[in-house]
Amino acid sequence: MQQKKAVPLRSDAQRNRESILEAAVAELTRCADAPLSVIAKKAGVGQATFYRNFPNREALVLEIYRHEMQQVADSAAELLAAREPGRALREWMDHLARFAMTKAGLADAIRQATSGPGSPAKPGHSSVADAAGLLLRANEEAGTIRPGVSADDFLLAIAGLWQLDPHGDWQSRARRLLDIVMDGLRAGAPGPR
Repeated sequence: MQQKKAVPLRSDAQRNRESILEAAVAELTRCADAPLSVIAKKAGVGQATFYRNFPNREALVLEIYRHEMQQVADSAAELLAAREPGRALREWMDHLARFAMTKAGLADAIRQATSGPGSPAKPGHSSVADAAGLLLRANEEAGTIRPGVSADDFLLAIAGLWQLDPHGDWQSRARRLLDIVMDGLRAGAPGPR
């Protein structure tokens, strides 16, 4: 049986979907139990439009998670195109920290969406790992980081981001943690090639 190809959304439908996702991130970060009707109202769409895009809370929460992860992943290539590899990696780490804080705010909503019997599984983080790998390879080729650091190594090294309190002074703590990780990546670097 052939799978149907995804039909691209019309521009107004795409704007509606993006508005829903933006409103949902804000509302669900504040309260995991935010009513879907409030999210639809904040997004400026009707109930039918909302449910046409997201038939239930689980679909919405998982799409937010996937969407936010994909934005972080996509930013890696954009940064590499505009900056030298070391700066691109460090700026991407800041993007990842902001994502971690958003995800922390959504943690309850994600847990609720993926914890019941028959619930969908939480999406993996392969796109973020692939983006980290892209940045690490570019830096290794440029001689700006030590050779042999894998995306898994990197993600384990920055795992402390997910321990920060999103309601506290996470920006300065994340900056310090990521500077330490960056210093560790540079230790043993062969230098510019």
